[in-house]
Amino acid sequence: MLKLRLKRCGRKQRAVYRIVAIDVRSRREGKALQNVGFYDPIKNQTYLNIPAILYFLERGAQLTGTVQYLLKKAWDFKELRPNQT
Repeated sequence: MLKLRLKRCGRKQRAVYRIVAIDVRSRREGKALQNVGFYDPIKNQTYLNIPAILYFLERGAQLTGTVQYLLKKAWDFKELRPNQT
């Protein structure tokens, strides 16, 4: 099963995150299938590859809570159902 979740990058005390499609059994810094976005909490910048995100969601990928919040904030995802775990 796939999830869209955050992968921590950057240096100490200066974290940035990639939004990645990854297998649920992989660790946080594990190998991702594809990078689908970027999030910098310090500068409050978000980049999303919407076609890639929709591609994985159509194939059954689930969102983590934080990624779901970022998508709702950056894009109107009313057509998506809430995360059902």
